[in-house]
Amino acid sequence: MENKKILIAGANGQLAKAFQEILKQRNIPFAAPKEEEFNITDLSVVEQVILEQKPDILINCAAYNAVDAAEDDAETAFAVNTKAVENLASVCKQTNCFFVHYSTDYVFDGTKQGFYTEEDPANPLSVYGKTKLESENLVEEKLSDYLIFRLSWVFGNGKQNFLYKLLSWSKENSILKISADEVSVPTYTEDIVNCTLLSLDKGLKGLYHLTNSGYASRYEYAKYFIHKMDLENIVLPAKMSDFPTKAKRPEFSAMSNHKLAKDLGIVIPEWEQGVEKFVLTTEM
Repeated sequence: MENKKILIAGANGQLAKAFQEILKQRNIPFAAPKEEEFNITDLSVVEQVILEQKPDILINCAAYNAVDAAEDDAETAFAVNTKAVENLASVCKQTNCFFVHYSTDYVFDGTKQGFYTEEDPANPLSVYGKTKLESENLVEEKLSDYLIFRLSWVFGNGKQNFLYKLLSWSKENSILKISADEVSVPTYTEDIVNCTLLSLDKGLKGLYHLTNSGYASRYEYAKYFIHKMDLENIVLPAKMSDFPTKAKRPEFSAMSNHKLAKDLGIVIPEWEQGVEKFVLTTEM
């Protein structure tokens, strides 16, 4: 990473904020233009910003991740999650810039009996999942110098995550009913950033699953968080069907991080460790 400059797309999001904080701590040069100045859906803007900044690495943290809203607004979801990624990949190819892109566990349908690996076939159930899978395909078609990381249940410093919503619900309800039949891997932004930067240091390329270790249902995740926050709310198990949503979600979409951990030569922290650190360091 020495003498490498990083450009971040989607500067306002929780993952981008975690990147900015850690890059500052490590004195790694980066630029994170405001989203209104770096509109990635506009190819001419993408060309202008990348040519001005001359980055060695572009990290795309921008995403339309309103999963249910995407069912009614597929056009916007595809514009941000697919077409914009094609814009970024095209200009990266022109400028020999290494491209880092993030996808999702929602590319899977949740029917596998076990952890999903990078070799498993994708079959998204939602518009959101389809836009992210298509973005993966575009990157793989256009580039050879890239990293695609599939993430799941991302939480960090921001309002677009389950824990922030859970905290809001906890202030209004003494009893919280949370689905116990929806399972994946809660993943902390700080661990995503650390694994991404280490992957770049080690020269990794291709597709990886980047999650914390372990797995949990929404119910287990919520119960652990409420306990660590020293809150007195009662958390009860419920079914996904108790909370009808526009977008269909996979029941079990936990992904194995074994390939990434092996190639990095590290043990990726358990999701519980991420929650504990989040509780200690985040103002909510």
